[in-house]
Amino acid sequence: MKYRRSDAKEHARAHMKGIWAAALMPYSENLAIDEAGFRSNLRHWVDDLGIDGVFVAGKQSEFFSMSMAERKRSFEIIVDEIGNRAGTIASCSDQNMDVVIELAKHAQAVGAEYIVVHAPVLHFLHKQEETLYQYYKTISEQVDIGIAMWSHPDSGYLMSPELCARIAELPNIVAIKYSVPREMYVRLTRLAGDRLIVSTASEEEWFDNIVELGWRLYLCSSPPYLFQTKIDRRMREYTDLAFKGDIGRARAIRDSLNPVREAFRRSRPAEKPPAHSKYWQELLGQAGGRVRPPMLELTDAEKETTRRAFESCGLKLDRQQVKPSAA
Repeated sequence: MKYRRSDAKEHARAHMKGIWAAALMPYSENLAIDEAGFRSNLRHWVDDLGIDGVFVAGKQSEFFSMSMAERKRSFEIIVDEIGNRAGTIASCSDQNMDVVIELAKHAQAVGAEYIVVHAPVLHFLHKQEETLYQYYKTISEQVDIGIAMWSHPDSGYLMSPELCARIAELPNIVAIKYSVPREMYVRLTRLAGDRLIVSTASEEEWFDNIVELGWRLYLCSSPPYLFQTKIDRRMREYTDLAFKGDIGRARAIRDSLNPVREAFRRSRPAEKPPAHSKYWQELLGQAGGRVRPPMLELTDAEKETTRRAFESCGLKLDRQQVKPSAA
């Protein structure tokens, strides 16, 4: 641990900044974790793209298909590979609280900087607030590590800003990935921004949130490594310019990424986000790999549509990074 439980908020406020990405997990042909490919991706994201932190074993990693041992191993890999030069946040989300706590303790033991725990599905409940408060309170009392909450529609409900502000009183609740309508995260920022780092995964809203809300953390999804290359780091550039207050230049660079956003969006089949993102990674020269069942792979026709969209989007490629067969 780099800090004591009582210092978790202060540590996060000082260090949980910048662009943090949620890792896709590359699976090999036999569906095992491609550890070499994953390590290569991590190095590329941090060293070449300037990503400030990485979130692992969440939805992007298909955590629902990973065993306990694989999730623990993924924590060990990110700490070993990038922990000395970038932030690390381990997703411990699960429906079973014992699993959450076991993963949280492992993340703390191996040196992860933070954990994230999403709000669980709560069957039969129509009023969830006290249950959720006790849920996060129980987890927070079991570990010293800083905890990020995560509220999103997949849980079947959204945590209210008032509930999040109440949970933020717990000493090691440091942040929230708040995948909600903008008016909700604006309200939470105003309610609890002095004790809780509020963020959301939308890259398209990131610039406005820096300028209008004073945010300093993007937490987190895949655009930081899908919309950038070693020689075309426009998300990094507009973020840094916005942080410095050079709003006009930052906005122009942000807007220049619209063709990339649109190409990615229009080529993505509705039921195949992981497979589409992984193929896009391969076009960029990263390790993409297979998805695990029940996720669906792209057809050859879908790959061709994606490849054409990718080639038309205007990203500048480092030809030393991209394999000729991929491009």
